[in-house]
Amino acid sequence: MIDIVNVKEFSGDLTKAIQYIHGVWGDDSNYNFYQDAIENSSLPDKALPQFYLMLKEDKIIGCSALITNDFISRHDLYPWMACLYVDEEERGNSYARLLIEYAEDQARKAGFSNIYLTTDHAGYYEKYGWQRIEDGIDLFSGQGTRIYTKKL
Repeated sequence: MIDIVNVKEFSGDLTKAIQYIHGVWGDDSNYNFYQDAIENSSLPDKALPQFYLMLKEDKIIGCSALITNDFISRHDLYPWMACLYVDEEERGNSYARLLIEYAEDQARKAGFSNIYLTTDHAGYYEKYGWQRIEDGIDLFSGQGTRIYTKKL
């Protein structure tokens, strides 16, 4: 059985959730950043940020988030869907679609009419109704990066 939960509702140890998300998105220099962001994240239907876990029989197999900015210059756009990841051995089961739809639903419930993401994956999010709108500047590289949006 597949379930998606807010990290604040995760019945396991919050440290395990932090380690999972940091393990797929972080590096040696930023564990404290992920820990602080996730520990201070919000419950569903509340303020941002929110971090989500995909569980298969209580094992974490994926994650996503809904945040106010994804390390990109366009602070005027939000919320951002971020941290989308599904374990390699679980891919091909449409689990990413479930995580995307969950984040979209949470943004809709919070009263947002649009949602945004930044990615270097051309062609992937278009399958789910997202449209590329422009480029923003990535904080780390200083280079342009694609911005996508979806009306909710």
